[in-house]
Amino acid sequence: MNCKQIRDYGIKIGSLPTGRLNKITDVPGVKVGHYTLCDERHRTGVTVILPHEGNLFTNKVTAAAHVINGFGKTCGTVQLDELGSLETPIALTSTLNVGKVADGLVGLTLARCSEDGVECTSVNAVVGENNDASMSDVSDRIIGEAEVFAAVEAACEDFDEGDVGAGKGTFCYGLKGGIGSASRVFTLGGGKYTLGALVQTNFGVTADLMIAGMPVGEYIVSEMRRRSEDIKPAAVDRGSVMIVIGCDLPLSEIQLRRVFRRAVIGLARTGSYVGHGSGDIVLGFTTFPRNLDNSGKGDEHNEYRVTGALDDRYIETVFRAAAESVEEAVLNSMTAADRVVGYSGKVLCSLNEFLPGYLALNRKE
Repeated sequence: MNCKQIRDYGIKIGSLPTGRLNKITDVPGVKVGHYTLCDERHRTGVTVILPHEGNLFTNKVTAAAHVINGFGKTCGTVQLDELGSLETPIALTSTLNVGKVADGLVGLTLARCSEDGVECTSVNAVVGENNDASMSDVSDRIIGEAEVFAAVEAACEDFDEGDVGAGKGTFCYGLKGGIGSASRVFTLGGGKYTLGALVQTNFGVTADLMIAGMPVGEYIVSEMRRRSEDIKPAAVDRGSVMIVIGCDLPLSEIQLRRVFRRAVIGLARTGSYVGHGSGDIVLGFTTFPRNLDNSGKGDEHNEYRVTGALDDRYIETVFRAAAESVEEAVLNSMTAADRVVGYSGKVLCSLNEFLPGYLALNRKE
């Protein structure tokens, strides 16, 4: 695995500083885990994002969802919209495994609640998806509860990017895509905050790819045609991109949705026009404490929910952080990925096979 980020090429995205790892896990308490399956017929998996290590069912976090383009099979967004709270980890997987992965999240929640002596009769599992049928035999529906549990068990801060987990069989701008992440840190009102994005990329037309304003996609198309390999650029935007945004800011559900809408700016900066066949969905949360009364105790001690929320006059920086993080996360999903051959013989090249050549040709003297 390359384990590269776009910054390893000396390319800086945006103006805000990154967190320590430049990943969504720079948000304190957040962890990410993968289960990756790669065998003769499958290039697939599941990725889970945990807002904290506690029982999410009893310690929910403020959450929201935003649909950029609804050509997708995401599970659990109705309750996110209605209640503005997340009570399971967010899982990403392949299209036909959404139901099985949701069942795995339910099993995970029931097991944790049983350990904690908590009654649980209704669970809203949140699952996003990309279709990895070009790389994997999706009809086997091979990812389920055991794989969800394994991904949760593997959750950590410094997780792998690229062709791992839910991104094992996905593409991006006709090249190998996968899981990518980035983060931004900034100060508002004397407090230091972190916002991070994680993406599962499976979208884009090759010729449209832009990196820091550079038309790299046009160069890649010409290179693909020049080479003798039977590799063709993607000419139609069919696929999806799942975007997960996490932060530790004092934001309401409405403010989260406003922030999530700016994710499309990050996509556009990489060249996306959000094609008809691309399901582009944003999910996310803030870990800022919710359900607190004046004593610092929970809802069970007070009929009123008292939450601090950021003054909208200061939300501009948060918008910028979201756009920059998503843009860089998309690029990191590509630079971290190696070339992959699918079960049917389809080849997805790595961006790393082309970017050095482009930069060498366009280096300013």
